[in-house]
This record gives sequence, structure tokens and C-alpha cells, in this order.
Amino acid sequence: MGNQVVIIVGTFILLITGLLLGYVLSQLVLGFLAFNLLTLFGTFSLILIFGTLYYVLFWQLGREQSQVVPETRPEQAETQITEQIADSHLKNKLIAKLGGDVAAAERLIEQAKLNYPGMPETWYCERVIDDLERDQR
Repeated sequence: MGNQVVIIVGTFILLITGLLLGYVLSQLVLGFLAFNLLTLFGTFSLILIFGTLYYVLFWQLGREQSQVVPETRPEQAETQITEQIADSHLKNKLIAKLGGDVAAAERLIEQAKLNYPGMPETWYCERVIDDLERDQR
């Protein structure tokens, strides 16, 4: 919750500062605002505030994202990808055996999960495929 407040407040202040900076610069360029020491320091301070808030906001966002993403070792990531591919292949094989009926495949997998809780996803797909092949004989 605290990070979200920082991001929301920072974004609001960044928006207001950006609007003020754009207005001051446009008035300077159009000649409606005299260029003197006050406008120079005012413009410089707006640029400084804008840049600082921009940096802090994206630093905060980066910090928040790095906390959310769990670190995985390359071996774990490779294993997860391999399991996902195998799982996808088995589900496609099951759907093909059921003549393209995805809903039936999902129902059979859910039934297997109820009958045999705590097994890996690939095991359920293999079990349902084996049951279907056994029933066809």
C-alpha cells in the first residue's frame, strides 16, 4: 500500500510540475514572459523537480517489480519451461483423442484431480489419456 501511495503522489506531482514547466517555457518562447533572473531560477527549479520526481518514480517502480518477481535459478527456469511444454503437449493429445472437445478434456482432468489429489499436472493428463485408451480397447 505504501508503494502505491508514493507512485500515485509522485505521478500527480510530476503531472502538475510538467504542466507548469510547459506553460512557463511556452510563455518564454512566445515572449509573453520576460526573461530575467526570477524566470531563469523558476524554470531551472521546475526542471530539477521534474527530473528528480521522474527518476524517483521509475526507481520506485523498478524496485517494486524486482520485489514481485521471484528469483529462479536457470536450472529451475529450464525445468519449468520443459514441464509447461510437456503439459501443453499432453493436453493437446488429450483434446485430439476427444475429437477437439476442450471442455470435456478439462472436465476429465478436474475429475482426475478430485480422485487423485496432490499429483503434478502432467500426471493427470497422462492418467486421463491412459483411461481413455483403456476404455477404447
